[in-house]
Amino acid sequence: MSAASEVLVRRLQNMQTLILNRPAKLNSLNRNMVNIMASKLQVFEDSPVTKSILLTSGENSRAFCAGGDIKALLKGNSGNPDDVAEAVGFMQNEYQLNHHIGTHKKPIIALMNGITMGGGVGLSVHAPFRIATENTILSMPETAIGLFPDVGGSFFLPRLDGELGTYLGLTGHRLVGMEVFMAGIATHFVPSERLPALLERLAGLETEELETVNAAIEEYVAEPPVADDWNKWSLGGDVAAAINRCFSRDSLGEIVEALEAEQSAWASDTLNTLKQMSPTSLIVTLAQLRRGRQEDFESCFRMEYRMVQDVLQGKDFREGVTSVLINKAQTPPSWSPSWDEALTSPALSPLALESQYFEKRLTFPPPLAKIQPRLSLANSLTYFDYPHRTLSGLPTDRDVQRVLNISKSRAEALDMIVRNWGTYANEMIGHESKYLPKVPSLSEGNRTPKIGLVEKVESILARVTDKSKL
Repeated sequence: MSAASEVLVRRLQNMQTLILNRPAKLNSLNRNMVNIMASKLQVFEDSPVTKSILLTSGENSRAFCAGGDIKALLKGNSGNPDDVAEAVGFMQNEYQLNHHIGTHKKPIIALMNGITMGGGVGLSVHAPFRIATENTILSMPETAIGLFPDVGGSFFLPRLDGELGTYLGLTGHRLVGMEVFMAGIATHFVPSERLPALLERLAGLETEELETVNAAIEEYVAEPPVADDWNKWSLGGDVAAAINRCFSRDSLGEIVEALEAEQSAWASDTLNTLKQMSPTSLIVTLAQLRRGRQEDFESCFRMEYRMVQDVLQGKDFREGVTSVLINKAQTPPSWSPSWDEALTSPALSPLALESQYFEKRLTFPPPLAKIQPRLSLANSLTYFDYPHRTLSGLPTDRDVQRVLNISKSRAEALDMIVRNWGTYANEMIGHESKYLPKVPSLSEGNRTPKIGLVEKVESILARVTDKSKL
């Protein structure tokens, strides 16, 4: 296959389509694919005939995108400045693309009809419209190979319900089908048999208005989960409560202790899963996610660019990729430090983490001599929360609690959210983070509630224990 054919570009009436076309590799990303998409997004942004952009995979492909071509990044573990520069350069290009997808002027629709992992999540999760189907399998499995959930994971994971993002980022848990919507990662769930009609509808739209695109997608979605479904799905109800109890801790040791105290089958399985991961990656990831919760969109990518420079050269990255991806885990990875050592290792103390992974570099060691010192981006736009979330997404438990705090009753809170949800929060996005709000204002919503909105809010309100709000 030629390099040019790894991403196909097709125009469908008013919609430009970028088709990932590397099926034998489950559409895993290489630098050529990233650069093709980045250059096309620049062209589409200024094109008057382009009203929307679709990111998708080829017909009959099992994957939307299974991630980055991680094996190719192993050269960056050699210590050779040229190899390191090539590996870090790929990550830089990927982060640039991810950021541009999240700040693009045109509506971007990501169709995750198949395996969507790691870099594939980065291609989709920042777009204003993210469509899951019954074929979608999504995860962030980086801690299993000595990496961390990058591609903007530091931004989107902490903004999911409760501590769900922390749990997903540390364990690499797989979400399937409707679960991707219920987790808040997909904005819509559309049965795959409806996709041809949906794409024809989107291609015919003659506007760039996000509200119109959202309404068009809503015409094809499946029946939403009812309130009871939100409590009974695999990560809802009692499991969600346990996730919040255990993964709200700020150290890996405390999370382990909390899981041991749960004394449940779920907690035992979760602990066994964690102990297969690189403990260094888990500790670094937890620090990353706690920082990301407070950072703006642009700053999260800059933080990840700083982190990846060291992580790609780490012992656990080579060990994880070799064991899990090359040898297919014929023997368990031998992590360094081991689990027994990691929880008390001075090299993984908060101060040591700050110095090695997060602190701004004043000088660059020899292996990093040829990398680009600063992450360059397509634009300087940023935000503290997705401005499109209040249009295409569903409220989180934090949104509901914020409204409940100023309401007299649960019924009033539900009414306020229904009336004030469903528009693009334009005030959230800008060029200087210090002038931007941290949360959307929730005012002047769409008169037609988003499908699934009432059911999810009702399920959250049902868990509220404040008797004064009855």
